[in-house]
Amino acid sequence: MDKNKLTSAYTELMEHLYIAMDNTLHTMADALEIAKEKIGKAGDLTLEEIDIISDALKRDIESAAHGLPDQKDKNSLSEWFKFDIELIENFALDAFLSIADKTRIELAKLGEQAKHHVYQSGAVTLPGTFRCEKCGKEIAFKETSQIPQCPVCHGHLFQRI
Repeated sequence: MDKNKLTSAYTELMEHLYIAMDNTLHTMADALEIAKEKIGKAGDLTLEEIDIISDALKRDIESAAHGLPDQKDKNSLSEWFKFDIELIENFALDAFLSIADKTRIELAKLGEQAKHHVYQSGAVTLPGTFRCEKCGKEIAFKETSQIPQCPVCHGHLFQRI
């Protein structure tokens, strides 16, 4: 799979999800299905690629909805991303945060289900800092990226920190 194709699709899917959730009563799951249909109509992605991107976006939104601070000033957002948010390039931060806020309400109903997500190498994710579960090496992304193997131990499992 083409890395640039997947990262571009992730951002495009997020934009469609934002529109589907904006000023509607759709749940995140329903809005995600609407967004997947819209991105599928372009015909650039296989159904498998759409599912991969959709799962990655859902994982990131649930993680953010569970972990983002209630007060979203620049300092608290920088703390969540683990780097200065001014460094984030080409990322629809406001759209993502809006989706995460709406999802936070849904997650409150679901309890601890989305508390700890494991990220695998090869997965597409939004900006953030991740720690290798095997050796503890931290890697950071300033834009939507595909998680590589750990550069130190070649591990495949990571936690967002």
